[in-house]
Amino acid sequence: MDKRELAAFLRTRRERLRPEDAGLPPGAHRRTPGLRREEVAGLAHISVDHYSRLEQARGRNPSPQVLHGIARALRLTDQERAHLFRLAGERERERDGGPSREVAPATRTLLDRLGDAPAVVLDDTCRVLAWNPLAAALLGDFAALGGPDRNLLRRYFLHGGSGDSAITASGHGRFVVTAVSYLRVAAARYPDSAEIRALVAELAAASAEFAALWESRELRIEHHTRQRFAHPEVGEIELDFDVLAVPDRDQHLVIFTAEPGSSAQEALRLLKVVGTRRMDVPA
Repeated sequence: MDKRELAAFLRTRRERLRPEDAGLPPGAHRRTPGLRREEVAGLAHISVDHYSRLEQARGRNPSPQVLHGIARALRLTDQERAHLFRLAGERERERDGGPSREVAPATRTLLDRLGDAPAVVLDDTCRVLAWNPLAAALLGDFAALGGPDRNLLRRYFLHGGSGDSAITASGHGRFVVTAVSYLRVAAARYPDSAEIRALVAELAAASAEFAALWESRELRIEHHTRQRFAHPEVGEIELDFDVLAVPDRDQHLVIFTAEPGSSAQEALRLLKVVGTRRMDVPA
């Protein structure tokens, strides 16, 4: 149970919720944003003292029934409810060291078959584990980078999206929030990972944008949305991307596609011709 993060998560979720969202009268003379602690406790059918202790990082491990009640009271999304349970220690910890970075042969075969769409495999920290040639042409030569530098969050927040392609400022919102949300999930799932703690500290120290996102405790993972890239050779490309979970692993297959007949599709065809350098992941 991560008492400090659980407390912060509960507080930020409570403060964002309006009384009318929870079926309560707005009332007057509210000194704090969102709901009061006693209102959340009442909606969750638990004592005010129990809930207050959780928000003050002084509570004992809440039961699943209590967590379900709090999730309903705070109107949490499915992603947020799962995160709440992880913070409370109710989800079994698969590995203390961090997410697996071994890509299954079947996943690599699928990457190779996606010849007309850039595709990458990421772990929960957003490190690129495998990619196909068109992804390297779009995003950069990952084979030339060391493992930590293949992390998309480090490239965006520390190096301004450096690589063959950069995320444009006008369209970064959903992509970046999703990436940070995955890292937040990883930090809760692997609280003993020194590597994840170091990554969060590094990003927060170097990027005010990351620090603000991290402190907001926002958790929003988009499995299908659109992203705009700026490529030095083919110009601006607007692509859809879909995030598919890899079964039995903390990994995700991200596939970028273009609308048929669009300028983005023509740009991908040009990138396929231009090609890239060596793509294999070093052993």
